[in-house]
Amino acid sequence: MKTEMGVKVDVDVKRIKTCIKVCDRFTAEVIDSDGNTVRSIEDEYVPDCFPGTHYGDYLELDIDIETGQILNWKKPTPEQLSQLLGEEGE
Repeated sequence: MKTEMGVKVDVDVKRIKTCIKVCDRFTAEVIDSDGNTVRSIEDEYVPDCFPGTHYGDYLELDIDIETGQILNWKKPTPEQLSQLLGEEGE
């Protein structure tokens, strides 16, 4: 996406890198293929499957401006999915 900065400078913006502090209040819903909520996560640390060195406190997302896709997302492992489902102690 091209935008004009100031008076005469064109900048070709490609992505936004974010670092968002969630202060131990990460909230999410895990949804199945039918659209049903499998688990609601409230006021927890950021799960390990999220990108970056976040220490459970930050969301570090690299977002493509044109597509809105998260560029640094990796498919969660079965162990990470178990964590999201709250099964890690079973």
